[in-house]
Amino acid sequence: MIRILGIDPGTAIVGWAVVAYDEHTHTTCSVACGHIATARQTPPATRLTEIHTDLTDVITTYTPKEAAIEELFYFKNAKTVIGVAQARGVLLHACAVNNLAVAEYTPLQIKQALTGYGRATKKQIQTAVTHMLQLHHTPHLDDTADALAVALCHLQSRRLRSIIKSSSL
Repeated sequence: MIRILGIDPGTAIVGWAVVAYDEHTHTTCSVACGHIATARQTPPATRLTEIHTDLTDVITTYTPKEAAIEELFYFKNAKTVIGVAQARGVLLHACAVNNLAVAEYTPLQIKQALTGYGRATKKQIQTAVTHMLQLHHTPHLDDTADALAVALCHLQSRRLRSIIKSSSL
């Protein structure tokens, strides 16, 4: 059984999710998911430290072996993109110091992997995540659903690479 940590980066809210894939039964399940929230009035350095500490706690608690993180996409507000980029750096660092292999996926790649359509809506992604993981309810926050989607995208990519590798032997 392999555990994958999915991360939806942000400054105010970071979505995270751990999914498990059993390579023998080819089943996937959600182990845990949630979010890291930081207060807007908190200084940026403190927020980034909180994000690093909280993600490290998630990694320690759920022991994933690999991580997948959403890449940045274009923001209209330069201040927003800088903050998210800083948070992304801290998240990548937390994964690296905890020896997780990290894969990065664009929003387009994630949407295509889950729905077959690169312009899928948030609602369509939530529906796909809920169905694929057989969840009893849709994740409460978009950020959490997005983190689950990132992890599922990575599993899909991982399985395809495995198939390609085994067929070329």
